[in-house]
Amino acid sequence: MNENTSIAAMQERYGLRHRWLLMLSVMVGSMASVMSSTIINVAIPGMSLHFALGQARAQWVSSSFMIAMTVSMLTTPWLLMHYGYRRVYVGTLLMLMIGGIVGGLAGNYSLVIVARVAEGIAAGIVLPIPAIIILRAFKLHEQGRASSIFGVGVVLAPAIGPSIGGVLIDLFGWRSIFFMVVPFCLVSLWLAYRYVPTSAPGGGEAKSDGTSLDWGGIILTGIGTMCLLNGLVELKGGADLRAVLLLAGAVLTLIAFVVWQGRLKRMAREPLMDLDLFACRPFVMGCIVSFIYGTAIYGSTYLLPVFMQLGLNLSASYVGTIMLPAGIMLAISIATVGRISDRFQSRILVGIGLILLACSFALMVLVNLSTGLWVLVALTILGRIGLGFIITSLNLGAMRALHMNLVAQGASAINFVRSLGGAIGVSVCGIVLEWRLDVHGDSFSNPVSGPARLAAFNESFVMLASLCVLAILAASQLRDTPAPKPAA
Repeated sequence: MNENTSIAAMQERYGLRHRWLLMLSVMVGSMASVMSSTIINVAIPGMSLHFALGQARAQWVSSSFMIAMTVSMLTTPWLLMHYGYRRVYVGTLLMLMIGGIVGGLAGNYSLVIVARVAEGIAAGIVLPIPAIIILRAFKLHEQGRASSIFGVGVVLAPAIGPSIGGVLIDLFGWRSIFFMVVPFCLVSLWLAYRYVPTSAPGGGEAKSDGTSLDWGGIILTGIGTMCLLNGLVELKGGADLRAVLLLAGAVLTLIAFVVWQGRLKRMAREPLMDLDLFACRPFVMGCIVSFIYGTAIYGSTYLLPVFMQLGLNLSASYVGTIMLPAGIMLAISIATVGRISDRFQSRILVGIGLILLACSFALMVLVNLSTGLWVLVALTILGRIGLGFIITSLNLGAMRALHMNLVAQGASAINFVRSLGGAIGVSVCGIVLEWRLDVHGDSFSNPVSGPARLAAFNESFVMLASLCVLAILAASQLRDTPAPKPAA
């Protein structure tokens, strides 16, 4: 297995089943990446006690991962072209696994942060790869089904991760959480050496031509992302001047990034992000949908539990009970939509998903302290069914119109946009909620919930519903017009 092998060559060796084994290989690694990003939240309380951390410092366990993951996503195309699918995938899984082991054994908090940054870099590089594989290894009529199967697998990771993590913490302490990625990585490494090709996208041999990675673009992306996220944190904390300066820095860095990428392109060098992507209207609309979808889903993941506990006075166990059926229905929805997605235009399926998601947010205004739990369960399920439509169809609708030479760039860019939208969504929901609480004369220091608090939550949900309506307008521009398909 040391010789150069493309996806097409490996399909000749293993038959038609190879593409499904290849997808299984990258799915297990993606599950490990997604799990490492979400499960750590259940370890933060124990870690805070162990290292005597305040809330602000403890939150960097999650924030450092998100920043590293968001920035590293843009390096995937360059790495794949210069090192090939297998070396990149195996290398990042090893980094993810080592990061988990180091984090679990770390004797000081600084080493924990270093481990989380390493895990974030690895996860960011891995996550765009499955979309590239699906568009290159599967025929047009199989891509929807492949996306749905992959989606179910990846959704299971954050669904079951916290439950298993809670048991592990009770039995072995917070360090055990870091080791959860190890078995997933080991299985995926074994699969990768058997079924992941050594070639670069396009089927050619991976080789370095002396062109260096665009470090200028990476630095600008990192600075811009940190300015943006920290600016939102400062805005949430009431430090208006610092927030304005940081957000202005983010805008200036974005402008500098675009100018720098254009300059590299004119010099015939490899930019971190090929701006030719944005000449494709369906892809631009897909990025807009992806950004808003990321903002809405990550924002609601923060807002819903807070609403149930601090707005409706429900216990944490009730919240878990309410969210569990929604997680199950999300998996069922992804599998079901995958069976029909190849027969319907992506804009139709994504539009349906966004409508259901918007309705689930908008109808939350009807919920009050006397509302039955079944209503909350039903509305949460409605939103997760909508997500099932979006997850299965969005990437395909956005990237099918791209020339195949731009697919790797497109997968990285759209994942970057979604991840950035998610990071922004959590901060925006927190800012809007605190603003509306202040307007209605309430705060969370008041232990009793009432109409004023519920009004603040209702207006926050209306904001999320409005974002989904904007995304529906962009989704209507998605077009399933695949470019000619060259070698894999």
